[in-house]
Amino acid sequence: MKSRFVLMAGFGGLLLLMAFAGIDSLHTLRRIQTSNDGIREDFLRRTRLLEQIRADLYVSGTYVRDYLLEPESGRAEGHRYSLLETRKDMETALGEYRTLLTAEESQPFQLLTGALAGYWKVLEPVFGWTTGQRKRDGFPFLRDEVFPRRQAMLRIADQIGAIDETQLNTAKVRAEGTFSQFRRRLTGIIGLTIGLGLLLAIFSIRKILGLETETAAHFREMARARAKLQQLSARLVAAQEDERRSISRELHDEVGQAMTGVLVEMANLSALIRAGDLDRVAAKAGEIKLQVENSISGVRNMALLLRPSMLDDLGLVPALEWQAREVGRRSGMWIKVDAGQVSEELPEEHKTCVYRIVQEGLHNIVQHAGAHHASVMVRQEAECLMLAITDDGKGFDARRQRGMGLLGIEERVSHLGGTFTVESQPGQGTVLRITLPLVETVA
Repeated sequence: MKSRFVLMAGFGGLLLLMAFAGIDSLHTLRRIQTSNDGIREDFLRRTRLLEQIRADLYVSGTYVRDYLLEPESGRAEGHRYSLLETRKDMETALGEYRTLLTAEESQPFQLLTGALAGYWKVLEPVFGWTTGQRKRDGFPFLRDEVFPRRQAMLRIADQIGAIDETQLNTAKVRAEGTFSQFRRRLTGIIGLTIGLGLLLAIFSIRKILGLETETAAHFREMARARAKLQQLSARLVAAQEDERRSISRELHDEVGQAMTGVLVEMANLSALIRAGDLDRVAAKAGEIKLQVENSISGVRNMALLLRPSMLDDLGLVPALEWQAREVGRRSGMWIKVDAGQVSEELPEEHKTCVYRIVQEGLHNIVQHAGAHHASVMVRQEAECLMLAITDDGKGFDARRQRGMGLLGIEERVSHLGGTFTVESQPGQGTVLRITLPLVETVA
């Protein structure tokens, strides 16, 4: 879960960084483009208006010259009308340029408008001159008044144009600064993204290599478990054959011989009956009855060892107590059974498993432990059934020594999805702990 959270957070952060970088880049580029377009349009508009004002100044001087030097009154009046139209165009251009003024252009623009006002004021008396006055005073007026003023105004217009170019260069520098800042920010985001990507790649590669190592270890463990299972299967088959051989021997040695003895005694009884020896008949009948009862007892004990009927008739706890009594009677070992609060509604597989484990555990204690005391504890909880078998015997190295009985117990527990542990050290006794899960809560 921790690795999953780290990967999700890392890739999520990486995607967020990439999305932020993309959105920020688009926004900044759009802002730079808008700023450049605005600067370009503003400069072109200013340049166009200044060029128009310059052109109108040149044209106005030409119209004044033609008006003063024209001898015919009609044609001179036409030049005066064209001059007035040029003045209107110039004033319109000045009005448009006034809306675009900056702080740096205010003073030169005021000088320009003042010079133009003086220029037009100087020209007003000329329009009332007669033809002779124009012929006599026209050229000196052009030389002394019109041309110098026009040149002065053109220089002022050039100053304004130079200010426009300076402002254009300043705007370019500002745009370059914005672009440089954007480039640094984008470089940082790209570096951070690459660094985070490298960290995620390293983390992912380590996790993948770890998973490969873990998978290989699991595979080797499965191979060992498969080999152990095959070995266990062979040992179980051998144990099954040994058990069958033991049962066959018990049937042959005890039940078979007892039945043979009964047949012999029955033949003797028949001979006594024919001889009419009634006293010996009764005694012989008693002997035969005793032999039959011993045979029945032997068969019953064998049946109880294979599958005690009380496990089906009375339940798990009585069967465990009977088993403890029988083992204690045969071995002389004191065995305590603590199985309070265990429900008799347990699944049959669980009851059989617990019974067989206790049977095998007590058998191992009697055969190998040399114990004087043993205890069997069974506890039932809401979701599991716990079993512990303890003895005070000589113990063993649980990590190295695993006999057939313990392997069989482990197989039974694994089949039901439980856990099995052995706690033992030489000279300190042994504790077997088993936990079996309960699928449903048993009442």
